[in-house]
Amino acid sequence: MLYVIEDMINGILMGSIYGLTAMGLTIIFGVLKVINFAHGSLLMVGMYAAYWAITLTGVHPYLALAIVIPVMFAFGYALQNIVIKPIFIAEKNVREPITVIIVTTGIWYILDNLTLLVFGPQYRSLTANPLQGQMFELGSMFVSAPKFYGFIIALVTAAAIHLFMQKTIMGRAIRATSMDREAASLMGINQYRIYNVAFGIGAATTGIAAVALIPFNNVFPTVGVLFDIKGFIIVVLGGLGSISGALLGGIIVGLIESVGPQFMTATWTEAIVYGLFLIVLFVKPSGLFGQKHDW
Repeated sequence: MLYVIEDMINGILMGSIYGLTAMGLTIIFGVLKVINFAHGSLLMVGMYAAYWAITLTGVHPYLALAIVIPVMFAFGYALQNIVIKPIFIAEKNVREPITVIIVTTGIWYILDNLTLLVFGPQYRSLTANPLQGQMFELGSMFVSAPKFYGFIIALVTAAAIHLFMQKTIMGRAIRATSMDREAASLMGINQYRIYNVAFGIGAATTGIAAVALIPFNNVFPTVGVLFDIKGFIIVVLGGLGSISGALLGGIIVGLIESVGPQFMTATWTEAIVYGLFLIVLFVKPSGLFGQKHDW
């Protein structure tokens, strides 16, 4: 029984990090109304940014947030402004421009292959990692310290995004644009600037997830693919555009992956995750925690 409880705790911790990786995806969807297929590649870029920031400066892994967050925000802002914004302008009368999905797919392949060309296929990990192998002992149970810290980072990030969206002028402008971009434009809100900021926030949130992952996960050019599919599943489970839904959806997936192998093979565990995904799509397409409005 202790093994099951230990697996549940570790599943919740890892699931919260899964949810954190999906938050950036759900922010971008909530505002732009398009699925960002380059989300995994943004996570990969964030992990490389965190890896090099820590390796070159020697700072504590979590202090790299001070470097990664602004870098990823600027990267996301520029990517939206230079590459995706022209598509929105060209298809301004379309609520969910399909062309943007095609463009983000192209960005995915470009980023992954450009990274492979520059850094090679090698798996990289932190050489001087103060968190490596750290465990918290709870009686006879052991809990991964990096995953616990990742859980705290996920909760703080979700709370910060919620407060930003609810209490700040920019957050209210983002919410207004996500609900009705035409009405928001009539109120003097520059919807394209809001799109840039929202994409930047989504990329910065992905950077935070990258820093949470870097103490115990290798970095390589296709690392984003491992979390990309999970991100889409989590967003659908939790509800498109829902921050709390992304966190809770991630915890559900984490629990299934952690506890499931105690009773069945890993293959069946994956089948349960995808089965739950399909059931939610059929029964409640808005997601388990989907709401009438995105925020």
